[in-house]
Amino acid sequence: MVTNAAPSYKGGVGRKKRGGKGAKVTFIEQDAPIDEYGRGLYAVSRSVLRALIDSLSDEDLTDLCTPLDRVTMRQLAKVVRLDRDQGMRGDGFEWAVHEVILGGEPQVIEPVHHALRKCSRSVKDAAPNSILFGYERAKYLGFLNAAVTDAGADSFILPDGQGRPFRFGKWVAEAARGKEAEADLGDRIKQIWKTDLFLSSQDDVRHFAATVKSNYKLLEGGRGLRVGIVPESKHRGNRGGGVRYDDKHGLWVVSLADPNGFMGLFSDAYHAVGRAMCTLGKQSPPPYYTKPSAKAQVLQAQLEKYPAATALEIEDALNDAAQQKLVKASHELIGVNAPDWLHIKEMAPKIISPKPIFRKLD
Repeated sequence: MVTNAAPSYKGGVGRKKRGGKGAKVTFIEQDAPIDEYGRGLYAVSRSVLRALIDSLSDEDLTDLCTPLDRVTMRQLAKVVRLDRDQGMRGDGFEWAVHEVILGGEPQVIEPVHHALRKCSRSVKDAAPNSILFGYERAKYLGFLNAAVTDAGADSFILPDGQGRPFRFGKWVAEAARGKEAEADLGDRIKQIWKTDLFLSSQDDVRHFAATVKSNYKLLEGGRGLRVGIVPESKHRGNRGGGVRYDDKHGLWVVSLADPNGFMGLFSDAYHAVGRAMCTLGKQSPPPYYTKPSAKAQVLQAQLEKYPAATALEIEDALNDAAQQKLVKASHELIGVNAPDWLHIKEMAPKIISPKPIFRKLD
């Protein structure tokens, strides 16, 4: 027989209901970093937290016996992958790049736009746009529909080489099957299932498949992929940041400056969130977790104060803090709302086997 361990969570998250009977979670009224760097820390920390929420599987929710909208920070910290080699850094980096593009961060959107112009001279002179993909998310309720809707009905994928472009909706749905879809994908887009982000200019129907890696050594090309986004590193050809064509991978590579650019900010926020999750989950920090800056340590301490708050409440608080109007900013951070599909996950059905029948031994 099949039963659900608890009622499934099917609706969107109501903002007014997240706080429950507990105290409202806020970082703005505390002794918080309030300059532009501080707001950036909150924004990137929000992206890292969303990546952790994204990593929760139906089985995780079943094991916790808790629907997604009630998962506390303490519960989240006990099941998430905190080890760098198991994906936390890479997932957080992917979300952060996606959200800073949507939020209009110049340190990222300028080189990304430069890379798009290298892919096609006819790309509009407008800010880049990003659609989060990753075939492993295709199982989420509403994910594919949201991606196709965001792209638009007339949009298409523009791979390398000559020939007709590929309709976005049809081929993205095919790519969502993962590697097994290669046999059914066109030769020019055979590896677009590896896509992390689909990039375009605002209001442009042309989309370019991009792969995002937090380590240059993990970068892979593929038929249909056009752009790679990685941190600056000491590897030959990847020093100094900027945009260049990588013959080895067949990609226009955006190398984000480290440590004095976006990567320094990301690493600071990543280690603050990682250390906070280790504290909440009563885990020892991995040896490579460097000590974050003083401002990031304030953020870490704030996160550690709310073990019983839900992860979605903390997500809201980080989003609010990232947009606080307490200082004069050189540019305005745009709010990046979480996609609806991120907050709609159901617990896996729990299989209860019938009582076994034992034969009496002589």
